[in-house]
Amino acid sequence: MTTLRSLAVTARYLSREECEAIAKRALSFSTADETRVLVNSTSLANTRFAVNQISTGGDSFDSVVTVVAKFGKKSGSSSTNRLDDDGLRAAVQMAERVAKLSPDDPEAMPELGPQTYQPGVNWSDTTASQDPATRAEAVKRIADPAKAAGLLSTGFMEAITSAQSIANNKGMFAYNRSTSSVLTTTVRTPDGTGSGWGGATHHDWAKINPSTLGARATQKARTSVNPVAIEPGRYTVVFEPTAVGNLVQFITGALNARAADEGRSFFSLPGGKNKIGQKVVDERVTIVSDPFDPDVAGSPFTGDGSPTQRVVWIENGVVKNLNYDRYWAQKQGRAPSGSGGSIRMNGGTASLNDLISSTQRGLLVTRFWYLRPTDQRTISYTGLTRDGTFLIENGKITKPVKNLRFNDSPVFMLNNLEGMGVPERVSASEGGEPGQAIMVPPIKVRDFNFTSLSDAV
Repeated sequence: MTTLRSLAVTARYLSREECEAIAKRALSFSTADETRVLVNSTSLANTRFAVNQISTGGDSFDSVVTVVAKFGKKSGSSSTNRLDDDGLRAAVQMAERVAKLSPDDPEAMPELGPQTYQPGVNWSDTTASQDPATRAEAVKRIADPAKAAGLLSTGFMEAITSAQSIANNKGMFAYNRSTSSVLTTTVRTPDGTGSGWGGATHHDWAKINPSTLGARATQKARTSVNPVAIEPGRYTVVFEPTAVGNLVQFITGALNARAADEGRSFFSLPGGKNKIGQKVVDERVTIVSDPFDPDVAGSPFTGDGSPTQRVVWIENGVVKNLNYDRYWAQKQGRAPSGSGGSIRMNGGTASLNDLISSTQRGLLVTRFWYLRPTDQRTISYTGLTRDGTFLIENGKITKPVKNLRFNDSPVFMLNNLEGMGVPERVSASEGGEPGQAIMVPPIKVRDFNFTSLSDAV
């Protein structure tokens, strides 16, 4: 007889029927007042390359079941990748033991009953069927041109195929299958003085062009050799989309309603009020989360089984919504946000070259690195430019400059907006791994604050 566990060894992800069967078996072992069962099965396929050749590659698959048990306001959790009855029973019993030892949670929320979910759109057959030969061909399209140019390419690509389900003993069940793909590359000169980067992520591998990313990184590596030092200060800056994504995501991360209402946030006002309805950035800026937008697709449900939906955070510069979890929404008499977490910022019609040509004197920034918060009340951050920072003079890129440290806020940045280009899907995490789905335009801003130089490439 074939068991679900043996199927998991060969399958790329667990089907809806398999996840539901696992959840039902786990719930049958429960004695808690409320029990939630989360199933996450993931196939990871990756290829790493360095010095213009593949260095490592691999495929792996695992399924993890997490059980959350609740007795009154006490809760505990336990996880296992054993999908047989003994494994599931042990996980349930451990979660219940932990729950009974835990203190009461005064903010505990009851489990949800049955919900209605919109089908997810974050699945791609192209990504799910990606094999080692496909990944090798993608690397070749980057490494061969870099080698021909006398440069050294490195990088990483990964395809993730997964299924997620949530069930509880109140009859709620949610299931979604998803894919994600990423390709990033850094190209450097043999002496290490020039460095360029290109990267992209999308749930659909067909949307990523390795040749384009490689060409971009190669061109930046060539032109960033022997950078000059410039005086730190406030500059007009043209940010490429990746750099914009690096910073704009911190605005959406700060949209927590509770932090705002309790006076701990940029979005706070005196007297326990918040900035909903107030203008906080340039009126050309609109930021939306939509898990059903095919360009920045996300999950159709949250970790507790709440359905996700489209949420407008900022519209024409005005705060329209803050992010309410179930507890704070109930306390404040509002509906939970259920945003799904993706980010789309509107843009304009200008190209990156248009933004550069309109700049009398300024800088072009490819991306940022080592970003760290300095003040949550202003959403201020510090970090370093990386892999291609250039001086713009009279509408043209004239020379590479040494990397710079900045101290500024994306809110200030979007209040000093001078131009916007066409939005692009970007890989906005520091390491280039798949993360939040982000689509943003290149932008031009004035008076961005750089505080020091860095000799690092």
